[in-house]
Amino acid sequence: MDLNIVVIAGRLAAAPEIRTFDSDSSLVRYLVTTRAEHPRRRVDVIPVVLWDAEGDALTLERGERVWVAGAVQRRFWSDDHNRRSRIEVVARHIQRYPKVEADEGMSGILTMVEGAVEV
Repeated sequence: MDLNIVVIAGRLAAAPEIRTFDSDSSLVRYLVTTRAEHPRRRVDVIPVVLWDAEGDALTLERGERVWVAGAVQRRFWSDDHNRRSRIEVVARHIQRYPKVEADEGMSGILTMVEGAVEV
């Protein structure tokens, strides 16, 4: 069995970019930053897309803490005779970072994610 599940908790690096298509579908692009201290200090900026967003996902702002549940996807396109690709997270769910009690730790976050991903 293959499994492609991603859960990210971080901050929005920029305001979401919303595109609406002639088919009435919409696409929201987010840039989510995550920070790590070990094994070395670094900041990663992860591109995230969400199709046909609703509710909170449309009102998020730069700097807000969010969590994302989805899957990794690599897409390909051509421009000026060059083949290009991009790896991004296709979100099934995105929301403001939940308030989790200290004693719940990671299990509290995973409980909230269960309904957002299909296994």
